[in-house]
Amino acid sequence: MSTYNITEFGAYNDGSLCTQSIQKAIDEAHKNGGGKVVIPSGEFLSGALFLKDNIELHLSAGATLKFSDQQKDYPVVVSRWEGVVREVYASCIYAEDANNISITGFGTINGNGKNWWHIFQNDRENLAYPRPKLISFDGCEHITIRDVSLINSPSWTVNPIRCHNVSIDNLSIINPADSPNTDGIDPESCKNVRISNCHIDVGDDCIAIKAGTEDTAERVSCENITITNCTMVHGHGAVVFGSEMSGDIRNVTISNCTFQDTDRGIRLKSRRGRGGIVEDIRIDNIVMERVMCPFILNLYYFCGPKGKDKYVWDKNPYPITKETPSFRRIHFSNITARNVHASAGFIYGLAEQYVSEITFNNIDISMAENAIPGKPAMMAGIEDMNNRGFYVGFAKDILFNRVTIENHEGPGFHVEYSEDVEITHCKSKNTKAEEVLLKEVGVV
Repeated sequence: MSTYNITEFGAYNDGSLCTQSIQKAIDEAHKNGGGKVVIPSGEFLSGALFLKDNIELHLSAGATLKFSDQQKDYPVVVSRWEGVVREVYASCIYAEDANNISITGFGTINGNGKNWWHIFQNDRENLAYPRPKLISFDGCEHITIRDVSLINSPSWTVNPIRCHNVSIDNLSIINPADSPNTDGIDPESCKNVRISNCHIDVGDDCIAIKAGTEDTAERVSCENITITNCTMVHGHGAVVFGSEMSGDIRNVTISNCTFQDTDRGIRLKSRRGRGGIVEDIRIDNIVMERVMCPFILNLYYFCGPKGKDKYVWDKNPYPITKETPSFRRIHFSNITARNVHASAGFIYGLAEQYVSEITFNNIDISMAENAIPGKPAMMAGIEDMNNRGFYVGFAKDILFNRVTIENHEGPGFHVEYSEDVEITHCKSKNTKAEEVLLKEVGVV
């Protein structure tokens, strides 16, 4: 493979902007059929970069590729932002309709996000287009991102969109816990994605699987996703499905991971109007510590545009249409959750479309001694709670087998407006009030 060192194209690590020199190295490699573009040790400042077919961007050990925090250094492209196709600032590293591209090495990519976060939170009218993501590829195939450290992303950190055959391995992703919308890895309408051996500590969802919203004309599913051997810290959720899931999400496995101090553990969220199906999901061998709620399946999620409309929050049944979302065939096993604050789990389908075929096997949950009250799910009518068990509504064909809940208040399982809920070999331990395992309301 031919190698192209950016210093040979005029890049200097003296604080000057090197965008043109780095892009020239990429373009030259592409013109010659591809090659490795090397960022040597030292810190190099750049605006948006565009990868092309057969390019490996390699960050040597000791190298830092730091990105500008000025809007003028980011051309405007048409891509998705929160599931909707629109004009956005190009990502710090961006590619469109490219094949065989990779980002490798033991260097650091610094999104320099502090100014972007400040503008978003305090001066949004002066933000002409949505913030850059750190790395985003749109419509690409055969992608590898490996070994690099990613820090201070302006918004989402890694966001492949409509991509096939994506391998993400051994990344360290660090964004401040209070940085806005700095998700770690968000595969969106992608197929065949492998995420492994990553450490993710961010200001929003650690990993979020998405498939566009109802305002996305092209409905493309996200499927065949594996997530394994990852550690996830802080963030609003460890692994999240949705709420942008209009194109369907299916065939996902999550295994051998630890979650610490994430607001929520495994979280599925959508609402009427979105449409789409989440199905055939398996989560196994997970340890959680200090989460608000380990398991959330919520079809009344109210955040975002139109989220407060009656159509979203009304608990009366509506006609089932293509805009009615569905969760089904989702299986949890061999999971430990310690020092849980709000609730052991929250499962709530639609009045007209129950969540269905959900199983929990070999689950051990211990509520926190000094739990901080909070809402397990973003849904109208839910009050702050602490030390509660599982809350189940509008659900059918649900199995809880060998589930232990320790130190809870009230029933271990509150089940309402549901059918075929089976609870076997489950137990309560060290309850704070009179021990109650099950409370049923309106159950068939």
